[in-house]
Amino acid sequence: MKMTKFFAWLAIAIGVIYFFVPLIGTFEFSLRMRRGEYSFDAYDSVFSDAAFRATFGFSMLMALLTIIFGMLLIVPTAYWVRLRVPQMRPVMEFITLMPLVIPAIVIVFGYLRLYNSSSYIPFTGSTFGTNILLVMSYITLSLPYMYRSVDTAMRTIDVRTLTEAAEILGAKWPTILFRCIFPNVMSGVLSGAFITFAIVMGEFTMAALLNRPAFGPYLQLVGANKAYEPSALAVIAFAITWLSMGLLQLVSRFSKMAPSRA
Repeated sequence: MKMTKFFAWLAIAIGVIYFFVPLIGTFEFSLRMRRGEYSFDAYDSVFSDAAFRATFGFSMLMALLTIIFGMLLIVPTAYWVRLRVPQMRPVMEFITLMPLVIPAIVIVFGYLRLYNSSSYIPFTGSTFGTNILLVMSYITLSLPYMYRSVDTAMRTIDVRTLTEAAEILGAKWPTILFRCIFPNVMSGVLSGAFITFAIVMGEFTMAALLNRPAFGPYLQLVGANKAYEPSALAVIAFAITWLSMGLLQLVSRFSKMAPSRA
């Protein structure tokens, strides 16, 4: 028994060292911009950079649009599959898992081939169209996480009974979706939203190949040309990811507590 506890604590210690020592080293290096003393000059340089504010704001906007349109696509689809064609669930799960198998560079090259300026739908012919294509790309990347989060949330409710009760009361399909289904799967939507936010903020391939001013390409550009600012940006990106994961855990905890209150 004592040996089991020893190896358990040893595994925890190794995990802590493996994950946190590099982060601590990165943070410590980011404070060395001023010779001979620690300072937050690297962070001041990052936050005062107009390119940082522009790229961070752009990625925040893209993340918000991805979450909104991804939610409007995924929730009705998962609802319809579970209610009307449950035999298609394995097919939908296979389709939504494809972005994990197909590399992002292959996906974006396929989009460029289909929607270039000489195609029938020339998304890349304008800045607005390219932004739409980027949001579509991000929705594709988030499909495995958003769909499974929503589908898991729908397993906890009786979709058919809710729908039949709403129809008996005279509710139409938009009312059923937005006033019955969405509130009951909000925990799954928020879980998928936080993961999507973390993915979009750090994504490089699609934004770079579509030549959009996103945060991921900015991280790569700073890393190739400066010394201390990349470490500061790495710490900031890590903090964003952990904030998203913390909010995800918070939502999961509240969703588990909710049935006990009912």
